[in-house]
Amino acid sequence: MEPASKTCSEFQVSSPKPPSFWVLAVGSVGVVYGDIGTSPLYAMHEALGAATGTSGTSGGVAVEAVYGVASLIIWALILVVTVKYVVILLNADNKGEGGTLSLMALAQRVMRSRLGFIPVLAMIGAALFYGDAMITPAISVLSAIEGLKVVTPAFEPYVLPITVGIIIGLFMVQARGTASVASFFGPITILWFLVIAAAGIPHILKNPEVLVSFYPGYAVSFLLSHGMTGLITLGAVFLAVTGAEALYADLGHFGKRPIQFAWLLLVLPCLLLNYLGQAAFILDEPSGIANPFFLMVPNWALVVLVILATAATIIASQAVITGAYSMTRQAIQLGLLPRMEVRFTSDAHAGQVYLPQVNWALLLGVMALTLAFQNSSDLASAYGIAVTGTMVVTSTMAIPVIWRYWRWPLWAALLVMLPLLALDCIFLGANSLKIADGGWVPLALGGMMMLVMWTWRRGSRILLAETRKLEVPLADLANSLGRRSPHLVPGTAVFFTSDTESAPTALLHSLKHYFVLHERNVILTIRTGDLPVIADDDKLKFEKVDNLFSRLVITFGYMETPNVPRALGLAPKFGLTFEPMRTSFFLSRRNVLEARKSKMPRWQDKLFIGLARNANDASRYFQLPTDRVVELGTQFSI
Repeated sequence: MEPASKTCSEFQVSSPKPPSFWVLAVGSVGVVYGDIGTSPLYAMHEALGAATGTSGTSGGVAVEAVYGVASLIIWALILVVTVKYVVILLNADNKGEGGTLSLMALAQRVMRSRLGFIPVLAMIGAALFYGDAMITPAISVLSAIEGLKVVTPAFEPYVLPITVGIIIGLFMVQARGTASVASFFGPITILWFLVIAAAGIPHILKNPEVLVSFYPGYAVSFLLSHGMTGLITLGAVFLAVTGAEALYADLGHFGKRPIQFAWLLLVLPCLLLNYLGQAAFILDEPSGIANPFFLMVPNWALVVLVILATAATIIASQAVITGAYSMTRQAIQLGLLPRMEVRFTSDAHAGQVYLPQVNWALLLGVMALTLAFQNSSDLASAYGIAVTGTMVVTSTMAIPVIWRYWRWPLWAALLVMLPLLALDCIFLGANSLKIADGGWVPLALGGMMMLVMWTWRRGSRILLAETRKLEVPLADLANSLGRRSPHLVPGTAVFFTSDTESAPTALLHSLKHYFVLHERNVILTIRTGDLPVIADDDKLKFEKVDNLFSRLVITFGYMETPNVPRALGLAPKFGLTFEPMRTSFFLSRRNVLEARKSKMPRWQDKLFIGLARNANDASRYFQLPTDRVVELGTQFSI
């Protein structure tokens, strides 16, 4: 390390001008509302099928059932989406970021004592998200392509092959990034909302009495008078609000005001007009229950609507896939998943990333679901339970945030959130009735992801404890070397460790095998903060131990991808600099083996070892220059 020089200026990047409010509002329509915006394709059809027991076939439909289902959908959109997410949760941001893991980090930060159940809840919510991420592309694209059967039954044999082709193509292009087409997502989705609203208006004008569905008494009366059928219907009604989590998860991309503006002035009115239009159409044409979304439009508009619906469902699927990448990156930073390869697909936007392992795993899952269920009605049975589980988790974690972060009295936080949590639990119970019919699929997928996260978290702690046994206090080593200094070579050595007080095993092995030290030795610790992004002024913490050793702690936000060379470019504020060609990075490569007496069950031990061996290389993950990295192996048994 030497006095600061101008060589570090290459790491300083000026902040780009933030997009305007209108650009963010239009963008949010394409990304945030793609999923919930395509729900009219199947939600009313499935809900009325459950209410009448017709399963989508033609037949008589009671007026009370139509009013009841329409009222349930309307008030689900108002209470779950508008009140819970738009009004309340969008204000529970963690420095501008939202989502399950952001809420977990915020809840842990504001609670004086770390509550053990909060990370568990976050893992459950994140795990269930992956189950939902596999079902959304399958049901969305299938429901859109099924519109071809309305155009002519001759297209029926081609629905599944076309769907499979679109899904494969969608995942194949992920590696190229979406920056070139993302600018069209907002306008296309806005057009979609305007079209579905226009499709519903003529039928509402023809049967204006359908507007009585706004009276919540019809929803309550339907549930009370239909018993178990009402509960099954409620599970289908929930399909109308799937995608609501995206409002909160994508908060950091667009901001609170643009998301709220887009929902209240465009998305919600258009959804209500379409759902009411479908209800009015079925009152006039009971046989339309077979596929009310497509049957209520004129024949001349069908092909155009199918094409637009396909585009909208692809955009909705893209938003879910991107969300899975973002969720995985956060989980890695928070220590819930092993390191994975992260590729940047845009030079201008650091948030646009591609994770190959996640992409191909999602493709296999989506393809398996599509081929197994083959139609949107059967997939609807599997859809919803994962989303309701995530919503229950979100509502639960919001309580300590509202209490401590907003500084509300506990009784007030409970008064606001308990009714919404109760509503989420009712929806969860209703969707639980679909477990035997396919609801077990997202639960099984979520369970597997939960198992992976729990195993990685537990195994990493055991491995860390075993590593500590081989290390010695850095202060003791420095004192020892001060009395008898080894041969010194020019340059700077950076040793990675998770414990700032201990000498890294790579340093000990280097001394053991080479009997030399660099003139300057930095003990570097990488930490993940409770904030999404750590400001440059707070990123580095430096401490000089003696003439040979110094400690450096770099803290990254859980939304950041660690870039150590770039962070080292901030060192001039300490009067230091790291010259690229005179700095070597030393990493400890851990070879994990199965111990005779493991601290985990044998199956979990094998799973952790498999995850550890397939984890992405640390030098790539921290974006270190490959020609300046030295790895020293250590064998551990756990």
